[in-house]
Amino acid sequence: MKKYLLFIVMAVFTVIAAACSSSTSGEKAETEPAEGNETPKEVTVTHELGETTVPVNPEKVVVFDFGSLDTMAELGVEPVGLPKENIPDYLSKFEDEKYENTGSLKEPDFEKINELAPDLIIISGRQMDLYDQFAEIAPTVYLAVDESNYMESFKKNATTIGQIFDKEAEVKEKLTAIDEKVAALNEKASSMNKNGLIILANEGKISAYGPASRFGIIHDVFGVKPADENIEVSTHGQSVSFEYLVETDPDYLFVVDRGAAVVDGESSIKQVVENDLVKGTKAVKNDHVVYLDANVWYLSGGGLQSVLKQTDEIEKAISK
Repeated sequence: MKKYLLFIVMAVFTVIAAACSSSTSGEKAETEPAEGNETPKEVTVTHELGETTVPVNPEKVVVFDFGSLDTMAELGVEPVGLPKENIPDYLSKFEDEKYENTGSLKEPDFEKINELAPDLIIISGRQMDLYDQFAEIAPTVYLAVDESNYMESFKKNATTIGQIFDKEAEVKEKLTAIDEKVAALNEKASSMNKNGLIILANEGKISAYGPASRFGIIHDVFGVKPADENIEVSTHGQSVSFEYLVETDPDYLFVVDRGAAVVDGESSIKQVVENDLVKGTKAVKNDHVVYLDANVWYLSGGGLQSVLKQTDEIEKAISK
């Protein structure tokens, strides 16, 4: 009898223990998900104008920086709205009516932006003074490129966009590919015994850019020796004359035509730049006047696509 009772007690104990174990295991699965599998719901971005907390994978994004738009497009991310005036040719898909027009780069349509109720707004230098107005509508991130530290700044911006849209691995892979191409170009440009001068042409006038300037990536990153190392660093460049081009006599003359970027119609800048006075320079005589893609250089620099395009354009130019 005693043996029989002992058997029953042990059986009951075993059943209770198993039930407790099962219950405990189930609670642990529900309350303690595997570490590293969760995507954070928010990310805090520190930028030049402040610190902004934004949702990860925001559904409605308004972007006022074509370099950021370029990176978003490369990552397969689309905005709900953007300024549709002067969209670079290679980003022309965003002219479609399904993307709302939010004004121009310098004159945002705040009424339309409010109407869209975005989760995130991305701006850059052209909208810097309007930051507070944007921030009143939605979390706003300032992603301009630091021209004095171009590549580090560009990479930081791309990585930030990767964090916001949960595409960090993709961004890292693309940046590695860009680094390889840039290193190859720098080695090639640094080893050649030739220099270059960068000018912006605008309505018959020209201004020069050197290292650490708006287009200084040609010297600072790509390795082309500057023909003049004392050019004043300015957003609009140092105003120069055509006589200056003759005196400087660069091996390569890199030309950014502002009119080609912001004015419809074909450019006639070649007639302006390669005038009778300049025809005697080495750049003209050796067919080394390079008319850069103004859509990329003037409107959308600092994107995953545009930096590659810039690299390819300079590599092709110095291979002549």
